[in-house]
Amino acid sequence: MRRVFKALFAPIRPYLAREPLVAFFLGISSGFPYAMIGATLTTRLAQDGIDKKTITAFALAFLVYNLKVFWAWMVDGVRLPLLGGLGQRVSWMLFSGALVIAAVINLALVDPKAGLQATIIAAVLLGIAGATFDIVIDAYRIETLQPAQLGIGSGMSQYGWRIGSASAGALALMIALRAGWEAAYIACAAFALPAMLTALVFGEPARRAVVAGKRGLGEVWRSIEGPFRDFLTRPGAALVLTFVLVHKIGDTLATLTLRLLLNDMGYTNDEIAVYDVGVGFGAFLVGIFVGGLLYARLGLARAVLLALVLMGLSNLSFAALASAGHSNYGLAAAIGFENFASGYGGVVVVAYLSALCNLRYTAAQYALVSAAASVVGRLLTGTTAGGLIESLGYVQFYLLTTLAALPGVLIFWWMWRRGIVDEALGTAGKTSAAPP
Repeated sequence: MRRVFKALFAPIRPYLAREPLVAFFLGISSGFPYAMIGATLTTRLAQDGIDKKTITAFALAFLVYNLKVFWAWMVDGVRLPLLGGLGQRVSWMLFSGALVIAAVINLALVDPKAGLQATIIAAVLLGIAGATFDIVIDAYRIETLQPAQLGIGSGMSQYGWRIGSASAGALALMIALRAGWEAAYIACAAFALPAMLTALVFGEPARRAVVAGKRGLGEVWRSIEGPFRDFLTRPGAALVLTFVLVHKIGDTLATLTLRLLLNDMGYTNDEIAVYDVGVGFGAFLVGIFVGGLLYARLGLARAVLLALVLMGLSNLSFAALASAGHSNYGLAAAIGFENFASGYGGVVVVAYLSALCNLRYTAAQYALVSAAASVVGRLLTGTTAGGLIESLGYVQFYLLTTLAALPGVLIFWWMWRRGIVDEALGTAGKTSAAPP
């Protein structure tokens, strides 16, 4: 019996190590700001009668996340006054977490029906705070995990991210239905605490490479351009960056417009909470677990290529749902497949992006690749998605997003065949590398 128990427990044991558990709690706090200015704000605006083009334009608030690379170097090298004695990563975790809490409360207090200007400003401010929080969280996670733990650690981070975003999203919907959106947003601000408390309890990450303090303008400039130069001088860097830019276009377009589809199909807040958030959450967890296992068994390149194919095909489920009409079973099936693919893909793709970083520039380089990963999709969502839906209809729109995933699949396949996938890895992804 004991042998059977050990055999059943063996696949789970790596997820319960100290480092992956840290990644889990960081992920909880990383996910909720996205929910606050993503699906939740979309639902709030739609229920307030705001037109689709205006709603999808709010996706431009996410572009702040794509600009974070320009201040990420500060997280690597600027020592905060007062809090700095707690450590570089810990102090920035507390500071940026406090900014997120303040920004969520600020967004809670605006009224979109009274005028959109204040809502736009509040969404952008939350985007800035959330992006800064993400910079610190990602750096802390990568520097805590060992290279062999990147797949499992990314899986646990995705578990946390989904729990944070799904819980915040569901909680906001249910509280809004009963007490209004102001109370809903204020309650969700507490989701910033897990990452802040984790940093306080565990302290500075083990693999953090200490960067010398910035005293002169020359040192400041080198701290800004150094991460870019290091990344762009690697073999195949241009092709890697092209892949990062285009691989999530279809997925981003589909995900950020899903709530519009559900609203137009007449789904209630409770139905969305149960099927989109509940069923999707379960499928996402399964996808993450499978991703952690297959990353180790298939290897990085094969695991990522399979993820790209699955994520592209998952957009077809939204087209099928739009064609079928209002159906809870159809919603459960579409959300289930899409979330399984996203869960699996999130693990292996995040592990790959993490492995691209040099430990000397963790915050800046992961900010670069993670921002590039979604900038095109978010820009298209904010500028053209609403118009495309109105002119093409939902079915044709989601078929178009499926085709948009094809370039990423082909580029990565070519990189794999040419050996660029392994050659472009940074020190975070190399077992023999020690922090410089």
